[in-house]
Amino acid sequence: MDLNVDMNSAFEEVDESTLRYIVMKGSAGSGKSVDTAVNYIIRLMNDKGRNLVCIRKSDITNRDSTYAELTGAIYRMFGNDAEKYWTIKQSPLQLTCKNGNQIIFRGVNDEKQREKLKSITFQKGKLTDVWIEEATEITQADFEIIDDRLRGQLPPGLFYQIRLTFNPVNKNHWIKKVFFDIPDPNVLCHHSTYLMNKFIDDAYRQRMERRKLVDPEGYRIYGLGEWGEVGGLILHNWEIKDISLDLSDYDDVALGQDFGFNHANAVLLLGIKDDNIFILDEIYVHEKETSEIIPIAIEKGFPTNRTMWCDSAEPDRIKMWKKAGFRAKAVEKEQSEKKYQTAQIDWLKGVVAKDKTVKRQIYVHPRCVNTIKELQQWKWKKDEKSGEYQDEPVPIMDDAMAALRYGVEGWRKIKKWMI
Repeated sequence: MDLNVDMNSAFEEVDESTLRYIVMKGSAGSGKSVDTAVNYIIRLMNDKGRNLVCIRKSDITNRDSTYAELTGAIYRMFGNDAEKYWTIKQSPLQLTCKNGNQIIFRGVNDEKQREKLKSITFQKGKLTDVWIEEATEITQADFEIIDDRLRGQLPPGLFYQIRLTFNPVNKNHWIKKVFFDIPDPNVLCHHSTYLMNKFIDDAYRQRMERRKLVDPEGYRIYGLGEWGEVGGLILHNWEIKDISLDLSDYDDVALGQDFGFNHANAVLLLGIKDDNIFILDEIYVHEKETSEIIPIAIEKGFPTNRTMWCDSAEPDRIKMWKKAGFRAKAVEKEQSEKKYQTAQIDWLKGVVAKDKTVKRQIYVHPRCVNTIKELQQWKWKKDEKSGEYQDEPVPIMDDAMAALRYGVEGWRKIKKWMI
């Protein structure tokens, strides 16, 4: 089938390669995941007998990453005619091309999930392609299990291939040692940045330029796609989990909102149970007015009978949310901004008083992709001269984190705010 698709020329070499290993490190916003999704849709439509498995460390995160990218590619290419070419299933996640080629989704989070990889079969053809998204999440042992699945004779014209896509967050990672430090004729290593992405918007470029100034260490990884190490992370007590979305399952529910326009406007739906925090859903948008965001919250079913804790710097926007029926309320910053943030962060870590701590875990639903990205890189400022971390967060890529800090205020100050 002849398809006319506008693609980034930066990925022409990887898209045409038939080597076994395609290793794509790059910055955030470089377009590597979008290109990978489009390339697989085209490949499976043109080459009968190919089948793809998409891998994430946790299988549930596929829904909002690889599956979302692939289905998005299909709908961009075919619009309302998408179902003429592909059958799209959500339970279980599965895409089937009209020629019989399939795309399935798996994880390697535990032994049970790894065992499922060993028994993958398809009605037509063999497993020929593997896409490992956020490849730095998986271990070398995980990779060896995956790699071992691609074996046996293939019909003429077909080939085996594994594509890894990731941000190079750790210069000591096994991926660097195995694929970048040891020359191998079966490996194509590729590097991309947001500067090469012709589809990136100006607002994103401006945000990255700001990051270059306020967070040089993070910009080196997420802006330039260079090997580095994200040290000084603020929160470690969190994990991605397929948590309940039934609000009645929690002791209490609240919303947190950090207002924004050029930077993100973030709204989080939160639950608390047995001292643990649950991040159930998110709104994360740029360049939208409050009048445009409120309908999104209504469509998502965000509750209007629970308190929405908001940044106190925007009283007019709080009034708009109140007028729309939400229980929007400004947080009270009873200390300096630095001490206020520190107190909130301590509480999120489980420090509830000077002499009392609780074992607190933060669980994040996999659909909260922007919150997850922020948690992965939210860190303390670093003194460039001494190399020591300071008790102040880097003020970049922290909009969901601000919404999280605001959203727990009713529980952090429970005696004062209890309704």
